[in-house]
Amino acid sequence: MVVLLLFGTMALFLMMGVPISFTLGAAVMATIFFAPDFTVGAGIIPLRIFGGLESSSIMAIAFFVLAGNIMTNGGISRCIVEFTNSFIGNIRGGMSIALVLACGFFAALSGSAPATVVAIGVMLYADMVRLGYPKERVAGLLVVSGGLGPIIPPSIIMIVYGTITGASISKMFQAGLGIGMMIVFILIAVCFLYARKENWPKNEKGIDVKAIFSSFVHAIPALLLPVIILGGIYSGIMTPTESAAVAVVWSLVASLFIYKEMKVKDLWKIFLDSAKGSAMILFIIATSTAFSWIFAYSGISGDLVHFIRGLDLNPTLFCLLIALLLLAFGTFLEGIATCVLLVPILWPLAHELGINVIHFGMIVCIANVVGTMTPPVAVNIFSAASVTKLDMGNIVRGEIPFFIGYVAVYLAVVLIPKLTLAFL
Repeated sequence: MVVLLLFGTMALFLMMGVPISFTLGAAVMATIFFAPDFTVGAGIIPLRIFGGLESSSIMAIAFFVLAGNIMTNGGISRCIVEFTNSFIGNIRGGMSIALVLACGFFAALSGSAPATVVAIGVMLYADMVRLGYPKERVAGLLVVSGGLGPIIPPSIIMIVYGTITGASISKMFQAGLGIGMMIVFILIAVCFLYARKENWPKNEKGIDVKAIFSSFVHAIPALLLPVIILGGIYSGIMTPTESAAVAVVWSLVASLFIYKEMKVKDLWKIFLDSAKGSAMILFIIATSTAFSWIFAYSGISGDLVHFIRGLDLNPTLFCLLIALLLLAFGTFLEGIATCVLLVPILWPLAHELGINVIHFGMIVCIANVVGTMTPPVAVNIFSAASVTKLDMGNIVRGEIPFFIGYVAVYLAVVLIPKLTLAFL
């Protein structure tokens, strides 16, 4: 009965289009009030909700969201796009490669997949279509390249995972940086292949060394941001939360006083949008914590654990099973919600089997990113649709070759633990 109420209420509200945070909260309330022999009072809900937010690491999320919005509005992301586009030269399909590289650079600043899709899409999509690139392919590449946001550090989902499991966020970032570079390489290789197969446009101007140097000098303040963020964390000088706060300060300085593309009067809207974005993420974490507590208290998680234990899987098969389970959840649940719901249940099992916490973390994080590219809950596709004005079907068709490359890297990470650990 508890299972039916918990997941039935969640499914009903999701089908009605209710935001995931409210859906999870409604499922918890329905279970407490209507499940027979469920003796827990409603007063436990606020305790669990606020308990889920009692971590200094979670503060980094709000700072990274704010930093990403400042970069988008202050000209920083545009400088990065111009710099990456300047050294492509006369390569066929060069702007598609610039798009991938720009998404990689912006991922190292924002930590958010939808933010990466929107920021880079606004700057490159219209020009690429005007030059003759296929609309669907550009939109699809944007969706998949935007998936670098939560993989190349800083990453909001990695911060959440580290908070839950106690894993080193710095080591998660190290592994994410290495795997992110692998994904960039694969996406560029697919771009090369389809540029020739579909005869994408060619930049006839050739390589202009002066233009490259000029764009590099102009982009130095923007390029310093990933150096500040990642250098501060990896050197041990700053925690992820502190580096996020410093990123906000430097992005403000660069936007207001160096590039001068943002005015003080613009800050109110940026702060408001950032507060809304951060509140949405934190609300999901809070209600997911209450939902996972009900999941555990009712015995459902215990039954799931006993079932998985009963399968007597070796570590490789266990990782593959968990990868498939996470991919399934990712098709209808937001990534952070999936992480908060399932990681407390699955990580103890993985630990018993001797699976490295960083390896397991990368399986969780990449699965959640894949979920942003697969309908029906596909925030990257919705973000790309808002920029491109294409319908979901066209975008999904355009993303298939790039999506296959992304998933190939994911399966390699799942099946070859040394691939992740090599970057530590």
